[in-house]
Amino acid sequence: MSGKGTTDDDPLQTAVWRLRSRACWADAAALLPPDRPAPALQRAALLVERCLYTERGWEEAEDALRTAEAVAHSDDERGAAACERGQLAYTATLHGVRDRADEARAALGRAAALIAPGAPGRALLDFRRGLIAENLARSPQAARAAYRRAHAGAAAHADPLLLSFTWRHLAGLSLRDGEVTAARHGFAESLRIREELGYLVGTAPALASLADTEDEPEASRLREEARRLFRLLGGVPTWLARQLSPPTPGAATA
Repeated sequence: MSGKGTTDDDPLQTAVWRLRSRACWADAAALLPPDRPAPALQRAALLVERCLYTERGWEEAEDALRTAEAVAHSDDERGAAACERGQLAYTATLHGVRDRADEARAALGRAAALIAPGAPGRALLDFRRGLIAENLARSPQAARAAYRRAHAGAAAHADPLLLSFTWRHLAGLSLRDGEVTAARHGFAESLRIREELGYLVGTAPALASLADTEDEPEASRLREEARRLFRLLGGVPTWLARQLSPPTPGAATA
């Protein structure tokens, strides 16, 4: 869930980003060699993200993650791999594939012990701990605290994509509390960042969430644009179908 968008001075990363942002995770992963820690971890992260958005590809993600764990050498690399392990377990639990909540918590706990406070990977770890607090533990207060830490870390390390996620989830908590103005601002910021980055696969969910805070006719316009992008990407993310059809407000997922 981290990323800065296209990288003009790195053609490989630019190609990976363009494929990832258009829901072509397997094609993006195929560009990366699995025998070195950084690309192996990036491959795993791409395939774990595909599971979140498509609810498929579980075995490929597991294989890529085992490879990343095997080639990791430093604490930061092992911590990042543990963070992805926690995300995969969380995603499987969230989508009802299998209850792996304990595994998710344990993996993120290992990541916390390995990733130093203030390190770039700490913001993503905090965000994922917020996801577990919000969606598995049903503890919005703990989730808000974790998202705020992640938000500060993403800003400090110039990670705009992660900022789009923290804005979105903080806004979702605000909407749950009836704070519509704050929610609208957060959802609008998330959408703005994703449009600027060209993160197409995340734009439809951002449009749909913003629609939940707007009056008509703007709400309908936003939902129709979300439906158009959803169809363009072949029904990805899969869970957005529940939010867009029938066209009534629904809970944010990713």
